[in-house]
Amino acid sequence: MAAAAAAAFFTPVTATATTIDGYSATVQREAVASLAAEAGISESAAVALLRTQAASVDTLHAVTAALGARAADGYLDAAAKPVVNVLDRAAAVQAEQAGAQARVVKHSAAALANAQDALQALPAVAHTSIGLDPKTNQVVLTVADAAKGTEALLKAAGALGDRVRVERVAGEMHTAIYNGEAITGGGVRCSVGFNTNRGGQNYIVDAGHCTRAVSQWNVGPSQGSSFPGNDYGLIRNTTGSAPGAVTLWNGSTQRISSAGTATVGQRISKSGSTTQLTSGSVQRLNVTVNYAEGSVSQLIQTSALVNPGDSGGCLFAGSTGLGITSGKGGSSSYYQPVGEALSAYGVTLN
Repeated sequence: MAAAAAAAFFTPVTATATTIDGYSATVQREAVASLAAEAGISESAAVALLRTQAASVDTLHAVTAALGARAADGYLDAAAKPVVNVLDRAAAVQAEQAGAQARVVKHSAAALANAQDALQALPAVAHTSIGLDPKTNQVVLTVADAAKGTEALLKAAGALGDRVRVERVAGEMHTAIYNGEAITGGGVRCSVGFNTNRGGQNYIVDAGHCTRAVSQWNVGPSQGSSFPGNDYGLIRNTTGSAPGAVTLWNGSTQRISSAGTATVGQRISKSGSTTQLTSGSVQRLNVTVNYAEGSVSQLIQTSALVNPGDSGGCLFAGSTGLGITSGKGGSSSYYQPVGEALSAYGVTLN
């Protein structure tokens, strides 16, 4: 159960020069090793980068909010420093004075949003996705091998010029649901998302495609589902155990103390009952994924490994919860932002 591990397993990490604030020892080891191997840097350099990340995320969000329409989103660069896309030199100066790097780009946030809306207005094609890539100041149309009847979609993408880039990936795009164990019901296996509560009653926010498929789980009954469109659902937790921590599959846990918003370039971790603890980075935001079962919008796309059975599992960065595992396509994984689910059901993290 991805968030319902025993609270007694959680041991706070004492901060030192080599620890990362908010990260449990196990999450830090996995995140540092993954980043060091992926980026070809030393583990000490990886620790320094991850320690920089949290402040950079806060700076990025503050600067883009202050600039409003003069900013065209932003991201964290390879050194975990905030980069803000701006439309003119005056905005660049303001961003730099606030502590961010600035990059003057061609397309405004509104122009990219219009391009994404134009593509999403067409009939949905299964096994495709459409999302924003602030690193290239483009909308990306991703087409998996399994996609059929893409001619109109590709023609529309071409007509939008350099606002849109087309990528092709192997395989298909599908929700990460499977038969087996972990939280089970009706022969279906998913993973626990985040333990929450409302009015003294414990609930689990999970993937909507899981709660839509199963009315009664081994941890309690489904209480709601929003899928497709969104991919979040609610399970009433009747087990008597609902700690605010993510299991790390070795007897330890990671405390989740807050919910946050993902940032492109941010290093993240994921816990699920199939692939357990994996790490990666946020690749795109506001992604619409066209599963065979229906389209889901505003998802987070990352490079963290997921497989069938991981549906509903937790996406997080240290002690900050970010998302609920929705599905996969090619080498990428997709997540429902957790904040939307918390708001929809009026629940708070345990």
